Amino acid sequence: ALGLFTGIGLSEAKARETLRNGVLSALLRRAVLQARSALGPALDKATGTLLYNTAARLKDPKHLGFLVGYIARREILTDLQLSAALEYVRSHPLEPLDVADFERACGVGVCITPEQIEEAVEAVISKHRAELLAERYHFNMGLLMGEARNRLRWADGKTVKNEVDLQVLHLLGPKTEADLEKKPKVAKARLAPAEKQKVAVVENGDMGTETQSLMEQLQGEALKFHKPGENYKTEGYVVTPNTMALLKQHLAITGGQVRTRFPPEPNGILHIGHAKAINFNFGYAKANGGVCFLRYDDTNPEKEEEKYFTAIREMVEWLGYQPYAVTHASDYFDQLYTWALELIRRGQAYVCHQKVEEIKGHNPPPSPWRDRPVEESLLLFEDMRKGKFGEGEATLRMKLVMEDGKMDPVAYRIKFTPHHRTGDKWCIYPTYDYTHCLCDSIEHITHSLCTKEFQARRSSYFWLCNALDVYCPVQWEYGRLNLLYTVVSKRKIIRLVETGAVRDWDDPRLFTLTALRRRGFPPEAINNFCARVGVTVAQATMEPHLLEACAREVLNEQAPRAMAVLEPLKVTITNFPAPKGLEVLVPNFPADESRGFHKVPFHQTVYIEETDFREEADKGYKRLAPGQPVGLRHAGYIITVQNVIKDISGRVIELEVTCTKSDVAEKPKAFIHWVSVPLVCEVRLYERLFLHKNPEDPSEVPGGFLSDLNPDSLRVVHNALVDSSVHSAQPFDKFQFERLGYFSVDPDSEEGKMVFNRTVTLKEDPGKA
Repeated sequence: ALGLFTGIGLSEAKARETLRNGVLSALLRRAVLQARSALGPALDKATGTLLYNTAARLKDPKHLGFLVGYIARREILTDLQLSAALEYVRSHPLEPLDVADFERACGVGVCITPEQIEEAVEAVISKHRAELLAERYHFNMGLLMGEARNRLRWADGKTVKNEVDLQVLHLLGPKTEADLEKKPKVAKARLAPAEKQKVAVVENGDMGTETQSLMEQLQGEALKFHKPGENYKTEGYVVTPNTMALLKQHLAITGGQVRTRFPPEPNGILHIGHAKAINFNFGYAKANGGVCFLRYDDTNPEKEEEKYFTAIREMVEWLGYQPYAVTHASDYFDQLYTWALELIRRGQAYVCHQKVEEIKGHNPPPSPWRDRPVEESLLLFEDMRKGKFGEGEATLRMKLVMEDGKMDPVAYRIKFTPHHRTGDKWCIYPTYDYTHCLCDSIEHITHSLCTKEFQARRSSYFWLCNALDVYCPVQWEYGRLNLLYTVVSKRKIIRLVETGAVRDWDDPRLFTLTALRRRGFPPEAINNFCARVGVTVAQATMEPHLLEACAREVLNEQAPRAMAVLEPLKVTITNFPAPKGLEVLVPNFPADESRGFHKVPFHQTVYIEETDFREEADKGYKRLAPGQPVGLRHAGYIITVQNVIKDISGRVIELEVTCTKSDVAEKPKAFIHWVSVPLVCEVRLYERLFLHKNPEDPSEVPGGFLSDLNPDSLRVVHNALVDSSVHSAQPFDKFQFERLGYFSVDPDSEEGKMVFNRTVTLKEDPGKA
């Protein structure tokens, strides 16, 4: 075999590399032997290259002999013709091929004369004559080549290049010294710092410079996905004699529209990883003028609750997407059962009595009931439906081996649990492996997008649709999005709730979508985060601070400013100029006063942060201290300490100050926030729930994730003060409390006692980056 491959022009190293690939070497051997039988033992290198490329690039080996025949007869002579031939057989999967149409598509028999090449090059040079004379040999000659080749698709490339060189020399004459000098590089315009921030994105935890929006990443050819109706062009897609007719029917129903679906199980709350799935499925449909279904995979009645159905739809809509239709796997239970009977009749499924423990794992013993008669399986399956077997006593299994080696996956199992939608009608329920692809088929999904762990199920996906002769969509996989310092598995979140570590699924320390909403993360920030992670095939594990950075960007634009004091210190202004108090106009967005103002009261008594006063000013300390005045933000006044009042323990409890209008006083070193006639509120300050990056990793946390809880993940400030401008705020309204961070109104708020959650600080904590 080594001699066979070196005999067609491969280097010894390339020949040995080819031999290591069993599939490729077998195809190449067949191709070489076929060509030798027609042309003799000595094959020139050009023919050898065509044979190698055919074996390496051909997706369906059944066409190998057909293509090699054209190479051996010298009817396919160039790589351009071969590429066209390979594309033709990929686009026409059914036999027999239309030979005349194939030859037209591949340029078989087309003879390009030297005169035609000369005329084509002459026309191209005439078109660019002015630029050629101006730029001479600095002109991009590849442009001339490309345009000439477009005019004469099957012309020999070397001949075209020689003709271009000849005619350019005739027009410009020999190269001068100026022509030989390198063309000066055009300096690229540098981005301003603000623009750089806007285009920075994250790829697998690192900052990158990708500028594409999510829609741009998902549009058109960006992902190399198949076009609707061209499923057969996908590698690994199985074509049957009925495929093309089914695709024709599919296109008649969809009109060539892209159709995707988001299929969550209604047994838990969506988390940050689902946000990527929502953006990918709904976003791909939206970017390509299509539609996306929200389909609940409600095939396990034991774990499903109405609150999960409601929360899932709320979160999809909160992220800005509207489902084309809301469907349920249970909508199709009757059809799925009918198809299960058909699968048995076709000898592709059987009733099995092995226990769950026996068939777990990848090497279970083969079922002794695999070859039982069709009629027997039909009767037993009917008995399963009628409830004549107990749970675990019988399953319906499909006759196939999956990509991961798993044999005969279960299609139906028995569960004596009423279903939230179908009640007691069924006591057998279909599995994911059986349901998923068939529901996709019923809804005429074009692109079944799922995470990478489902790749092992792709072959069973195609197998089942084809075993029943129904329309077969294409499954595409993408990488999961994971976050450090958290857990997202339903089972583990339930444990956190049960042990009291968190309050519920929407506890703001979690990274479920309901928790992120409650904490105050805007949906745009989550979508931007998903876009920056990118539509990657590789799994992405990200730091939470990258999500927080996205939140700051959005909240900076969306959250109006207010003032709040977390640790209040009373300040009495002894020379306050207005006995009844004043009203101060504060801009909602100081950087853009056109977006409006709000009024806050300014009276003789104000409250400042305890940390904004020191009895002794250290070097570098710029805030309030005896002998060191400060300005009150937005008030137009500067205050100076006159008297410090303490309690019996020596703790400062009040300051007496005098005020001076800022336009007549010396500018102070700092301006601080304050409140007057404030509202008392509760403020909840959150930190990471876990101490380690990977709380589920035994090597990092040997005691298990519950042993890794951060005791300081929540600090509640019960008597914080906030200015009265926020009195009418509703749950989930967001504010920037000046100098403190971004905060959101919590649903626990009551009349007379508002509750705020800190979403993020104003700046990233360097220790968390």
